[in-house]
Formats: sequence, C-alpha cells, structure tokens
Amino acid sequence: MCEKITIQTEYIPLGQFIKLINILESGGMVKTYLQDVGVLVNGEREHRRGRKLYNGDMVEIDEVGCFQVEQAKEG
Repeated sequence: MCEKITIQTEYIPLGQFIKLINILESGGMVKTYLQDVGVLVNGEREHRRGRKLYNGDMVEIDEVGCFQVEQAKEG
C-alpha cells in the first residue's frame, strides 16, 4: 500500500514531489539522485525532474517506499 501525498494543483513535477515528501534536503540532491538512480513512476524508470505527476500516479523510490499522488478535492 502506497502512502498518499495530496497536491493542490492539477499536476506536480517529479523534482518538486520528491522535495515535498521530504526525503532529500535540496533541489541539487534531488537532481543528482534522479540522474544517478532514478525512481519508478507507474512502474517505469524515470530520471527527469520535470516529469509531470497527475492524480493517481505511483512513485516508488528505492529503500524509501511507495507514494501515490492524490489531487485535493475542490470545495
């Protein structure tokens, strides 16, 4: 079961998402981690910080866990 992470916008770039879940301290660390290791987005290896994540997307980070993007309900 993945931890749900709520966003307030239609999408969030992968780099911002990783900073949001607070596993790496800086944008530079996020950039390096994605270039060197990458993460799984919906089961596919991804290295781009700008990859747009939408409601329902799953992000798996080695040795950290699984996270699901959830868009905040309006109203």
